[in-house]
Amino acid sequence: MLNDTMAVPVRPYVTLRLRRMVAGMWIALLLGLTAGISEASPPAYQEQLIPILGVTVGRGEQPTGTVANLILSFEERKDQGGLAVHFRSKPGRFSRLAQTAIEQAIYRTARAAGLSTDSWTVVLSVPTSGLTVYGDSLSAMVSLGVVALAKGEFIAPGRVMTGTVTPDGLIAPVTSVPLKVEAANEAQMRRVVVPDTLDVTDSDWKTPFLVQVSPVSSVSQAYQALTDHPLRP
Repeated sequence: MLNDTMAVPVRPYVTLRLRRMVAGMWIALLLGLTAGISEASPPAYQEQLIPILGVTVGRGEQPTGTVANLILSFEERKDQGGLAVHFRSKPGRFSRLAQTAIEQAIYRTARAAGLSTDSWTVVLSVPTSGLTVYGDSLSAMVSLGVVALAKGEFIAPGRVMTGTVTPDGLIAPVTSVPLKVEAANEAQMRRVVVPDTLDVTDSDWKTPFLVQVSPVSSVSQAYQALTDHPLRP
């Protein structure tokens, strides 16, 4: 009995076309995976130890510049409940003025970067026991550190800043810049970012030989100087 089914030969050009289609699918898949990796969001939780500049005044003594460290933690939440900033009270603590200045600067710096703070949680602590951080001159440094972590970037090692942030994203002058720069030099910091406008209480001063001093006028310039990255893409 004869079988009515006949074998149909596969033409070479059909096989070649199929191979090309399969190869194209693999290339598209690989490109998609690569794009997904390159466009991945920053980690939800980041932490960095950042330096700050200040001035100490002992009883009956002349003021001197000082360098201290803060532990900065950043987390991006799933909700949109608004910016939450927590200040640890131990080992060291923050004055009320410092807390207000920092929170205000975070809002202003994020606005300059085109970022929303609605899902941000920021935790700050002073690791030095008994130390109280006063004033507002650390606010630009802290806020730029927060934005850097939000963007998946970091403040470069050996760099520090003194200054405040204005509502329109400019860096405002602060006092005792010469003392702070000298302290940064003694702490072997590599670069100090300062406001490009001197406070009226500061006289002319000379830059220490071993430290680079970078005057800036805006949040964008300060971010570039501290991270080597642009504030906006």
